[in-house]
Amino acid sequence: MGGEELSEFEKQRLANIAERDALLKKLTQDAQSVGLFPPKMPKGASPAGDKAKKKKPAPKKVKKEEEAAAAPVPRRMSSRLRGIAAESEVAKRKADEHGAALQEAERAKRMRKSDSFSLSEMLVSGQKLSGESLLGVDVVTKGVAMPYQRTFSDEDIKKTTDKDLKALREEMSGLGLWDAWEPNRIKLTPERIYTMTFHPSETKPLIFAGDKMGHLGVLDASQTKPVSAATHEDEDEEDDDDPDPVLTTLKPHTRTISCMTVHPSKPTHLYTASYDSSIREMDLEKTTSVERYAPASTADDVPISGLDMALDDPHCLYWTTLDGEFGRYDMRTPRQDSATRWTLSDKKIGGFSLYPTHPHYFATASLDRTMRLWDLRKLSHKSPVAVGEHESRLSVSHAAFNGAGQVATSSYDDSLKIYDFGAKGIPSWKPGHSLSDAQMKPDVVVRHNCQTGRWVTILRPQWQQNPQSHIQRFCIGNMNRFVDIYSGSGDQLAQLGGDGITAVPAVAVFHRSKNWVAGGTASGKICLWM
Repeated sequence: MGGEELSEFEKQRLANIAERDALLKKLTQDAQSVGLFPPKMPKGASPAGDKAKKKKPAPKKVKKEEEAAAAPVPRRMSSRLRGIAAESEVAKRKADEHGAALQEAERAKRMRKSDSFSLSEMLVSGQKLSGESLLGVDVVTKGVAMPYQRTFSDEDIKKTTDKDLKALREEMSGLGLWDAWEPNRIKLTPERIYTMTFHPSETKPLIFAGDKMGHLGVLDASQTKPVSAATHEDEDEEDDDDPDPVLTTLKPHTRTISCMTVHPSKPTHLYTASYDSSIREMDLEKTTSVERYAPASTADDVPISGLDMALDDPHCLYWTTLDGEFGRYDMRTPRQDSATRWTLSDKKIGGFSLYPTHPHYFATASLDRTMRLWDLRKLSHKSPVAVGEHESRLSVSHAAFNGAGQVATSSYDDSLKIYDFGAKGIPSWKPGHSLSDAQMKPDVVVRHNCQTGRWVTILRPQWQQNPQSHIQRFCIGNMNRFVDIYSGSGDQLAQLGGDGITAVPAVAVFHRSKNWVAGGTASGKICLWM
């Protein structure tokens, strides 16, 4: 075989290969001579660039709690390697089983956990809480955002003729942004903030925030920056010399925390409601969390949208759901199935609140575009009838009651509406009292951009429940990256902002008695004015 003479065809083929190799070699040499790519490195040699000082690698990102808890995913393998013929019934069945397994894993991750939790079981990151450190010493353009463009300024205050209103405007506009740390460094929750509240303690600002994935963030804003950090603030120091604020992140729920409250007569307990269908009670002294209400089965999906408690009763929970239900449950009863529920709307109820001084009255805001006023004394289960209702052009996001009998609502028709039922004599109404459509019209309408879009939490008004003057006031987020404060008569009192606010503080809350205002953003960061 080896001595046989090559055919003409084989000779031509080898000549073509040699010619091609010579051409490639010449092209490579020409490219190297003009610097198009470096010459081939000898084996074991290192590039010249390695001699230079390497850049410090970025710290590895901490995986989310959900990813850490997830089971390892099996290594993927093609059907051919597994010996399964293409388009066979076996292949289809395997694909269906894989899809079903993924759906089941996702469902299990979102399923409500009814167990009681200790601090170590809830803790995600930050400092461990203790009861003493947690509690104070007195307690055991329409639709278009224009960032940083003010709609209320000092000129508006100067033009104010009413003496009391001017004094309050000056007081509220004088609130300063907490400057111990810039807002973009106070990341209280890993995900978008949906709800916030202050602890009622007046000795120090203690803030709670709930996010989209069920995390609960806790910030004690009485802390100060360490002296070493303050001394070297303007110097070129390492990051370790300028520590972030001390925060705590817990995870009591598996889905969005939609609402939370601390009853003033029971200040050691925080109640949180969630889209995982549960209401939990966190003991701030023992730092434990227990489930107080939930459907009988963990498979029942009844997302809770709102939560409130009557001032004169720290034992009773009231809530609304995304299915249009309103519920009441007395925590002193041993069985959770003793809760009373009413279906008040065919569509979701986005928010509600009780009338603080007469809690048998409550107001609801719904996706069906209505704000309705209800009386628990005359609330039928078969066909509940409201005291009255007012329909807006678009959906109503929230209805907030204050102690004077006023209800403030926010709506996607870009308006804030104030209904003054106190002036209509609500404390003296008898059971069965009703209001006509004309009587249900809002007393004040304020233009306000409420077009939050997909990534910003819905704007909701929140009253200061115990103001230190006769003028009622509420706060609400502003799409221009401010928090606006209005009086009960619709007069703007202040527009709070400051350097370092890089996102919309959409979730805005007042302390119940002190002039402290907090705002939470879609990135889990907060701003605080005091």
